[in-house]
Amino acid sequence: MRRFATERAKRLLVGSFRSSPPLFSVPLCSSASATAAAMDSAASPVALDTINQKVLKCEYAVRGEIVTHAQRLQQELQSKPGSHPFEEILYCNIGNPQSLGQQPITFFREVLALCDHPPLLDKSETHALFSADAIARAWQILDAIPGGATGAYSHSQGIKGLRDAIADGIAARDGFPANPDDIFLTDGASPGVHMMMQLLIRSEKDGILCPIPQYPLYSASIALHGGSLVPYYLNESTGWGLEISELQKQLEDARSKGITVRSLVVINPGNPTGQVLAEENQKEIVEFCKNERLVLLADEVYQENIYVDDKKFNSFKKIARSMGYSDEDLPLVSFQSVSKGYYGECGKRGGYMEVTGFSAEVREQIYKVASVNLCSNISGQILASLVMNPPKVGDESYESFDAEKTGILSSLARRAKALEDAFNGLEEVTCNKAEGAMYLFPRLHLPKKAIEAAKAVKAAPDAFYARRLLDATGIVVVPGSGFGQVPGTWHVRCTILPHEDKIPAIISRLKAFHEAFMEEFRD
Repeated sequence: MRRFATERAKRLLVGSFRSSPPLFSVPLCSSASATAAAMDSAASPVALDTINQKVLKCEYAVRGEIVTHAQRLQQELQSKPGSHPFEEILYCNIGNPQSLGQQPITFFREVLALCDHPPLLDKSETHALFSADAIARAWQILDAIPGGATGAYSHSQGIKGLRDAIADGIAARDGFPANPDDIFLTDGASPGVHMMMQLLIRSEKDGILCPIPQYPLYSASIALHGGSLVPYYLNESTGWGLEISELQKQLEDARSKGITVRSLVVINPGNPTGQVLAEENQKEIVEFCKNERLVLLADEVYQENIYVDDKKFNSFKKIARSMGYSDEDLPLVSFQSVSKGYYGECGKRGGYMEVTGFSAEVREQIYKVASVNLCSNISGQILASLVMNPPKVGDESYESFDAEKTGILSSLARRAKALEDAFNGLEEVTCNKAEGAMYLFPRLHLPKKAIEAAKAVKAAPDAFYARRLLDATGIVVVPGSGFGQVPGTWHVRCTILPHEDKIPAIISRLKAFHEAFMEEFRD
């Protein structure tokens, strides 16, 4: 069918050029791509210059050009084994744990299976196959779902009983009450971020303060909704510290340009940088947002991923309440996802945002936007409630659940340390400690010859390095230029997610590649 459509299009194009005078002439020496572009423009009412230009401005590096090339290489390895100097592609570009071998949490999947097929609950053999607390939780969840139908639409904010469970989990975590009516269940954290950008951005004169480096969801969503990204730079020399003086400087600079800064994005633990904010720093951030009348958008999806003993996660809502601030003092939106943590259920697309400090009238508008999408998927809603209310001491599943959770997080900590040490052992590479999240963001101090070679092929130097690394080893990392960085510095983001038994081979390949690369481009 595709071949037929292509041939038909060619005949139509040739016929139109024969029967009509050309609208413009194409020189015989022009490239094939230019000719094709001219044909596309003449033949189609949809072209790059006629689509929404905000889409063209939107970039998302973690699935960008390097990953597209990696997928081509993977297809070549499948069709022609031995065609490259490696046997497999190792995707270290995105926080997608189960794609790299992490197993799902048994209790969560048991509850999901029982909810999706309730007749299992009436079978005697089910009690031999499923834990008693998974069976009890499934009944509890099904009772909260109208008709017990996981294939039906739910309330646009999410199933009330599940929001109750999440609110209870937040309250237990923070030590402060949570209101289920403040919770909007979403298909992962990303739709919540998009909803808030839709709400806050009115034109390019509205700005959002974002960390640099940042997770490109934020730059992409700001571009799509037509706002202005106002960057604030994290301090690499202090372990990617967030400094209030930098926030103040960038805020004042934006305002001097006529930009109305609406909100501050904070990612804690950091992505791609892996730092965990200290409690005192969080208090300074809350105070800054209160004084400057900014909405605090708190990306807290890595709250379970802490790998150092001297740091712990504190939600911004907990910090604000501990300072005595209530809803009237600070508009705050917290994002959580089932994709990260120790659960890694990326494909289930579950998450929520807790929206506090907004008036009833504005909340109605957020609900309206949520209603346009009808509701988030029910499996994701169930998982979000399980993540915030896992088995407790005394439950039948607790010991096995705790063993799975501890095993995953301990392994991630070991992998983070091994890769951190490996990067720091490379010539002219420095890497801060991975305190949390799932990534390392090492800095590449590249030779001038490498930078010139990158310019010659019109690539950013870190993209040039990442492409060469992929072609030589099959390891996929993301250029730091896709996240933003201090001008003149170069980085890559590498996940810590490959299976632990693959880490030594990754380190060995990385070391051999880097030594050869530095020797080739040595000044």
